[in-house]
Amino acid sequence: MEDMEKVYQQHARTVYKFLLTKTRDEHLAEELTQETFYQAVKSVDRFDGSCKVSVWLCQIAKHLWYQHLRKRKREGPEELPEAPGPSAEEGLLEKEGQLDLLRQVHSLPELQREVVYLRAFGGLSFREIGDVMGKTENWARVTFYRSKEKLRNGGVNHEE
Repeated sequence: MEDMEKVYQQHARTVYKFLLTKTRDEHLAEELTQETFYQAVKSVDRFDGSCKVSVWLCQIAKHLWYQHLRKRKREGPEELPEAPGPSAEEGLLEKEGQLDLLRQVHSLPELQREVVYLRAFGGLSFREIGDVMGKTENWARVTFYRSKEKLRNGGVNHEE
């Protein structure tokens, strides 16, 4: 495998964005990104080249995210400090709109949902999404477009 410093420079941003879509927390995504590369260094001898390095790294990252979720579940819910925000009415309307959109996105088939999350919440390029998912850039573009059209038309079909 290439020099790990070079691998880090080439893929850290992709791994971070991938984790940011999962965690929705910049600090946690950064922490898990660092842990991902630490685990990659420890297990570099097990990388057989059967997939792209970015896919391998994102699989490690996803495993670490699941570990984090299991650990957090065992420890119980955290109390987060409340931040000042919009009025109660404004907040309720904004939250309802966001929740409605998230419900619609969540009802998309798994691959489409993942592409939308990576693009909309993670800010990944179509090329990066293709790399992470082991597909082409064009596949990512078409999948995102079709997902967006499905959401726009309000018709989510689980058969795709």
